[in-house]
Amino acid sequence: MKKPGILMVIVLAASCAGNLHSQDYLTGRVFDLGGPLTQEPQYFSMTSRLTSFSQDGRPESTDTYELLIMYDPSSGPDSTAGEYRCRQFRLSIGDSVELELPVLAGWLHGLHPEGMDSTGRVFGIDHSLFENIKDQNSDILPLDKRYHVYNTFIDFHSLTSIFALPSSEGGSIRDLTSIGQKTVHYASFSKPPTNLGAAICEGSFFQNGQIVLEFKGMSMYNGRQCALIGFDSGESTFTMILQPVPNFTVTSTGRSRYRGDIYKSLGNNWVQKVTMYETVISATAMPATPEKIYSVVEREIVITNISKKEFHKR
Repeated sequence: MKKPGILMVIVLAASCAGNLHSQDYLTGRVFDLGGPLTQEPQYFSMTSRLTSFSQDGRPESTDTYELLIMYDPSSGPDSTAGEYRCRQFRLSIGDSVELELPVLAGWLHGLHPEGMDSTGRVFGIDHSLFENIKDQNSDILPLDKRYHVYNTFIDFHSLTSIFALPSSEGGSIRDLTSIGQKTVHYASFSKPPTNLGAAICEGSFFQNGQIVLEFKGMSMYNGRQCALIGFDSGESTFTMILQPVPNFTVTSTGRSRYRGDIYKSLGNNWVQKVTMYETVISATAMPATPEKIYSVVEREIVITNISKKEFHKR
């Protein structure tokens, strides 16, 4: 085997030294992850897949929800904040054909600054739009699918705004100033309502566990230098009180844990990518039935910040 020449040794040594210097620089660097968002249009695609498993652990079916949504800085009530505009929402239930939801095309909405408005609506999002939502064939979606359509928007704003933006309350991404740091997020143990009209009754809720954010390191996405932020919800719990038809109430209780990564641009402070994985275990009690029905669902979410051209091509 040929020994490396003196020039190669020098090059390797310089390379190693450069890498060590880079690592030391990043380890000791102080970052500001709480800067303001640039007020320019942002375009996002989001895919949420829900896979249900049988009692013996086999995957039974997968539902897919696909959202195209943009941030429009020119549409807000003032010059400091815009609104979000849904371009398209599609879903596939199991092996069925892809469905579109025409009522959501062009739907414009803002975000309540405190996360919940005075009427108890999460992010101020109007429930009525989703209560009897129809597909392009004018068929009303099944109750659980209607809820998941609504919840897609809640997930999108939670991951791109609540976890990725600073808060005056403390316990937010702003606390992460160097790689390796962790912080307990202010939304820990929060208990937002999940009732959605008459069919998903008042008293339904999802309670977060202790949510931890971690500054994992640096990455590149969309050609931008990004902070890589991990999140972990801890053990979360929920109760859903359903009334699919009058005088017939079904109660589902369970636990969940979700975790994932956020790629946040250090340049314009906008999220470039989010990945999330969640396992949901539930027990459902039916009227006049002594035995509960148990289920396991895995959810996988991917949100990507895309170009305007790609957004309008899809």
